[in-house]
Amino acid sequence: MKRLSRQILLATALAFSAWTDGAAAQGTVGAADWAAYKDRFLAAEGRIVDDANGDISHSEGQGYGMLLAYLADSRADFDRIWAFTRAELLLRDDGLVMWKWDPAATPHVTDTNNASDGDLLIAYALTLAGEAWSRRDLTAAAVSLGRAIMRSNVRTVGGRLVLMPAATGFDAKDRPDGPVINLSYWVFEAFPALAQLLPEHQWAKLSNDGLDLLEQTLFGKSGLPPDWTSLKEDLLPARGFAPEFGYNALRIPLYLVRAGNRDAELLGAFSSGITGPDGALKLVDIPSGAQKAALSDPGYRAIPAALACVVGKTPLPDDLKTFQPTQYYPSTLHLLTLSFLRSRYPDCL
Repeated sequence: MKRLSRQILLATALAFSAWTDGAAAQGTVGAADWAAYKDRFLAAEGRIVDDANGDISHSEGQGYGMLLAYLADSRADFDRIWAFTRAELLLRDDGLVMWKWDPAATPHVTDTNNASDGDLLIAYALTLAGEAWSRRDLTAAAVSLGRAIMRSNVRTVGGRLVLMPAATGFDAKDRPDGPVINLSYWVFEAFPALAQLLPEHQWAKLSNDGLDLLEQTLFGKSGLPPDWTSLKEDLLPARGFAPEFGYNALRIPLYLVRAGNRDAELLGAFSSGITGPDGALKLVDIPSGAQKAALSDPGYRAIPAALACVVGKTPLPDDLKTFQPTQYYPSTLHLLTLSFLRSRYPDCL
């Protein structure tokens, strides 16, 4: 039985109201938490530093930083991150954002391709901030970037609207198993905001079709989606990537709940599939279902803990209720999880 088919319309309706009723509420990232985060990861020039990846910056990190600054209601920091993004990365002719900036390289941009999750996060943060702070400049930038995403990153494949990972490199002409997608790039909570901003585009269909694809990529004994999926014929883990529920896909259940999805069957499957020993978040081999790693950083453990509360009303362990920065990626996920729970499930905390 399909897990999601009977839930798609409900999930979409929830997602399209989520951004107006708390999923992205200002003040849900506290001032002390934001200060700790920015002291660790926000450089003076306005770039978010990925300290586990050679101290590079990337469009994903800039988007996350702008979203967290908005959630912390820190306008000055938002403007600083956006200014760097605009000056150093928003340089492509198609209006998308170059994805990789390396402080050790000259020139600093070492890959001019885009990454659609970074584009979506930046457009989403601009949309929220433009509306909340009555900033026409931010709204105009969100409109431009949203249109560029639809124009250059969204394709019709087999009747579905598909978000390509980048403008180049993942289509059928680029790879023998193309098109290839990454379902963790569907930032579901961004679609309702962009739909209100740009109603002429099919954001609801893109959201629905992403959910449908997610249903069909719960592969193997794991029952979990892989990081990378080929759409060439049958949906299969893409060639050249480990067939695993890995560091990309682990964001998917967080994105689902932040967007308002409350499908107990789906979220319960994620909860049971990714929760490892002592609440660690499991990385899983898709074909066999075997655990490949157990991530014990608080930011990673916060995701299965949040699912346990949404599905089973189990409060978070005490050590996850407060934030201390560790590394860029899990720390970002930790703040997004705490922000969601403060807004929607305060009893979890």
